[in-house]
Amino acid sequence: MYEETTFRPHCCPHCGDSSNAGVRRRDFLGAAALGGTMLAGLSWTALAAEGDEPAVAPARKPLVVQPILTHDLPQRRPHSSWRNWGGIETAEQAAAEAKQIETELAAIAQRADFPVKFLPLAVVRGAAQVGQIASLPQADAVIVYAAGGPMTIFDEVAKTGKDVIFFVRWKSGPVYLWYEIVSPRYLRQHTDERKVPHVREEDVVVDDQQELLWRLRALCGLRNTLGERILCVGGVGAWAQPRDTKVPELVRDIFKFDLQVVAYDELGKLISQARADEQAVARAKRRAAEYLNLPDTKLETELSYVENGFLLDDLFRGLMRKADCRAITINSCMGTIMPLAETSACLTLSTLNDDGYLAFCESDFVVIPSGVLMAHIAGKPVFLNDPTYPNAGIITLAHCTAPRKLDGKKRDPARILTHFESDYGAAPKVEMPRGQKVTNIIPDFAFKRWVGLLGEIVDSPFRPICRSQIDISFSCDSLLLAERMPGFHWMTCYGDYIREIGYALRRLGITWEVLG
Repeated sequence: MYEETTFRPHCCPHCGDSSNAGVRRRDFLGAAALGGTMLAGLSWTALAAEGDEPAVAPARKPLVVQPILTHDLPQRRPHSSWRNWGGIETAEQAAAEAKQIETELAAIAQRADFPVKFLPLAVVRGAAQVGQIASLPQADAVIVYAAGGPMTIFDEVAKTGKDVIFFVRWKSGPVYLWYEIVSPRYLRQHTDERKVPHVREEDVVVDDQQELLWRLRALCGLRNTLGERILCVGGVGAWAQPRDTKVPELVRDIFKFDLQVVAYDELGKLISQARADEQAVARAKRRAAEYLNLPDTKLETELSYVENGFLLDDLFRGLMRKADCRAITINSCMGTIMPLAETSACLTLSTLNDDGYLAFCESDFVVIPSGVLMAHIAGKPVFLNDPTYPNAGIITLAHCTAPRKLDGKKRDPARILTHFESDYGAAPKVEMPRGQKVTNIIPDFAFKRWVGLLGEIVDSPFRPICRSQIDISFSCDSLLLAERMPGFHWMTCYGDYIREIGYALRRLGITWEVLG
């Protein structure tokens, strides 16, 4: 059982335990050993921004894709069936098809809202030619344009271990042979059950470039998620888990996260050094003033809390630059960090997210992987939140650390208040717009079943709960949602990314259950 028995007013059971400065050193070192590498010996001089501008978040890595056109060149034979189905029979027809593919891929690259790089198209007629594609080892994924050719070509592609999408034509060009037989001959191998472990029915696209686009978006998000390096201030945590939790091990094994840990005594030293830096303090005050002068931004807490929040923002950017990462999370964020920073971290996490970083409170690695994945798929900030109990087709989601650029472009209006439970520091109440469609991920504690829920914002109320709060409507039965929602924290994003998330999760062995 969890060892704390006295209820304290905060969202995370491990947060706010001021009796031991948030995390006992023995427990902190244990958490670090489970999933993280300790960072020590840091100095503000080494972290400070060069010049007067804050550090910029690294961009997502592009998905590198190898397109392969497969076909054959049938020879006419008298009194015999000499050709398969398909509209490519000559070298000239194959060359024309290759040109069409290149044109379509260039159009995808131009309109994609994620980074993607297409390698030169390879044209093959037999399995032996697959190994001769010089650029293939560079690829993260392969698109097989299966106009024709033997199934052994696909077997050779499968041996690379790369993600594979099949594209076949019906009406968009010369009809492809494998439009007819990709299911019975390849996927099912002349049986009634799918026999190919690495390719499923959802990996086959017919004609539609948009269908190809969203699959590539999902794979780009997955590619950027796997191996993500995350700066963990105060250690690696998990909501309501025992002290001997296995969550860090699961995160390392499934998502390959590289967890870099900074202790709070180290952070306290860095904050003191930053406060002694006149240039850093002046920059924080200037940035705070600029932020508060943004349209639809209203200050309703002490100015010093906001200024201290921007000094902390500067420090966190320096730490992430030093650790070569774009993601950060804060353990014991509702207690330990407040006396060190003389503010709450809520506004700081919001501004980091708005500028392209991935910044999460509570160091809850039950939910953080879902936020990393969804942010990399959508290319937008995400909102880690506390759910309530669903009823009448509505559920309230709330937290004090919401980003304002949730559409990835413009800032939503915000009131800058105190953090609710402590009534201290600076936290944004983001006024998310009614009518906005949102994707919600509801992760389980065991990383076996994640639930997806599409919703629509119907209200942005101001109840005595965490500052940024939304009521969302959903289409499934309320009781069904109550029965099926696992874990605790949710992750929310503007837009509909249900398909992409499920497509990525399949490759991680996590079941994706969509409700509504």
